[in-house]
Amino acid sequence: MHTLQTSARPDQPRRTFALGSHLRMAIAAITLLASLCAHARDLGVIGPVYAISEPSLIEVIQAKLREMDASGGLARLQRESQARIRREVEQPAPVAGITRATRARSFHFDPSIEVPYPILDADGRVIVAPGTRVNPLDTVSLSRPLLFIDARDSAQLERAQRELGAHKGQVKLILTGGSYLDLMRRWKLAVFYDQQGRLSTQLGIRHVPALVTQDGNRLRIDELL
Repeated sequence: MHTLQTSARPDQPRRTFALGSHLRMAIAAITLLASLCAHARDLGVIGPVYAISEPSLIEVIQAKLREMDASGGLARLQRESQARIRREVEQPAPVAGITRATRARSFHFDPSIEVPYPILDADGRVIVAPGTRVNPLDTVSLSRPLLFIDARDSAQLERAQRELGAHKGQVKLILTGGSYLDLMRRWKLAVFYDQQGRLSTQLGIRHVPALVTQDGNRLRIDELL
């Protein structure tokens, strides 16, 4: 084995470094690398090569619209969309779960709410503490009775006319079904629609006609025959 000797001071022993094993490992690595390079070769083109090209999404949409416009399909879609919107505006979907009353029923609704956070005045002072129950009927009144009806039912329309007469026209009509625009044109008065049943659900109304009036600091609901 070849060794490398270094000179040492008289008071230190001579040190030797074995280099044989390190040289053999370096030579083996160089030989392997040369072998890999020698065997690498160009395999050529195996299949056809195409340039990567994708059409613009906007161009595809525009081409489709031009095609539909030329065939009349675009105009047809526009007419169908306008007709659908007109139907939804003139006659909204009936409120789900509301049926015609088969017996008279009366109950009360307390509109009180619990304030979840402090209400402050302009100077930042607390005027209503959180957790306080507030009843809006303590400060404001129901201006007119509310009458919920399904305008698709002729019997309910007749009952609505009687209630309007009894209250000298001071009744707010709220529909749960039917065309409010058609009723406004025929009766020449304001008619509202209970969109998605928000009011009837909050008041607990399940059957119509239903008349809502104020009874002290509560609302009285009478489901009428």
